[in-house]
Amino acid sequence: MTTFVDRVELHVAAGSGGHGCASVHREKFKPLGGPDGGNGGRGGDVILVVDQSVTTLLDYHHSPHRKATNGKPGEGGNRSGKDGQDLILPVPNGTVVQDKAGNVLADMVGHGTAYVAAQGGRGGLGNAALASARRKAPGFALLGVPGDMQDIVLELKTVADVALVGYPSAGKSSLIAAMSAARPKIADYPFTTLVPNLGVVTAGDTVYTIADVPGLIPGASQGKGLGLEFLRHVERCSVLVHVLDTATLESDRDPVSDLDLIEAELKQYGGLGDRPRIVLLNKIDVPDGKDLAEMVRPDLQARGYRVFEASAVAHIGLKELSYALADLVAKARAAKPQEEATRIVIRPKAVDDAGFTVVREEDGLFRVRGEKPERWVRQTDFSNDEAVGYLADRLNRLGVEDELMKAGARTGDGVAIGPEENAVVFDWEPTVMAGAEMLGRRGEDHRFEAPRPAVTRRREKQAERDEAEREYDGFEPFSSGG
Repeated sequence: MTTFVDRVELHVAAGSGGHGCASVHREKFKPLGGPDGGNGGRGGDVILVVDQSVTTLLDYHHSPHRKATNGKPGEGGNRSGKDGQDLILPVPNGTVVQDKAGNVLADMVGHGTAYVAAQGGRGGLGNAALASARRKAPGFALLGVPGDMQDIVLELKTVADVALVGYPSAGKSSLIAAMSAARPKIADYPFTTLVPNLGVVTAGDTVYTIADVPGLIPGASQGKGLGLEFLRHVERCSVLVHVLDTATLESDRDPVSDLDLIEAELKQYGGLGDRPRIVLLNKIDVPDGKDLAEMVRPDLQARGYRVFEASAVAHIGLKELSYALADLVAKARAAKPQEEATRIVIRPKAVDDAGFTVVREEDGLFRVRGEKPERWVRQTDFSNDEAVGYLADRLNRLGVEDELMKAGARTGDGVAIGPEENAVVFDWEPTVMAGAEMLGRRGEDHRFEAPRPAVTRRREKQAERDEAEREYDGFEPFSSGG
């Protein structure tokens, strides 16, 4: 069973927000003490984080469905629900995150790099948070927003300074074992290496990583053999080393033709033309290999290649090769632009940007799309008339009714809020009643207004005194004068 997986499809789901609570404070001698429902907790996010200790995507191959926890609902007594716990998914350095259409969402390079693959839903407000001067005792709360759900593709591209390319059994794994502490599987048959091997080499003051790319044969860029699976691991490398077998047992092969075929595959794959190349004639410890290397060396040098001769088994020529690679790696690192701190760009919305659109579709349905209206609909408990009235107020203040009128909507026309697969459809009325007329003004319950008989008696007595004073002011006393 393979222990290396470099491409998986992952189904991630963030946690949903907890529902708000609709509660009324109750205690002795104060049965209706006002709203005290708490807010719901936020749903947990799904976050991808680069971890240097992770080298494969095997865990996600076996368990492709990952979900964060939901937020807890609010409770009475102004107690807010607990937030959901974020789900941290460690990924190898060099992981590329794409959507199913192939669009790159994130290129994760560097330990600690994080990407939020799915954002948790916000918690619903409790009726204590919804109370206002005009709505003193809301009898409803907002629902939690569902978390994001997304299907993403994780693709691993090895982060190495040097890539060894060549035919199967050219000695690439033996070179890595001889130049570093890596111990890859080595055998005398083709396609021994089924996964990229990575080793660390120290040459003087330069430390660099070296990787072999298995399975390159003619047609690899078109999917033949294993080349298409592992050519992506060459993309991040700064230097390419052609490992040519000078002791091959196949009569129709020679180092020059092997080089031409591998270069043709790299050209068809694309994006590697600017990488410096080194040619390594391997297996010169074999007598025929040494003779063949001396024959083809002038031809390769005439093409402009730097040519080295080495033997991974006899450890011949490896020191010169390691220092030459260190020099090229140091030059490539120095040529890279200096990394600058990420600039935070704030793009505020226009003042007159309502954040929604109203479109009339072919069937006569008016569809409202926008982040706020769609979220408000998901937060509304449609079994509560007062909550529906609150939604109508919010949409009206946002300007949805005005835009519907401008678009030609009439009483009774169908209006949908949200996408086709998850929309709320209703017959539009220019003024939506809450269905709670017994409460007086929407959101106000006069039953919560405690009677105050002493104040009433004082007001009645004051009214009697005012009336007596008015009568006294209008009395004209009897005069005995002429």
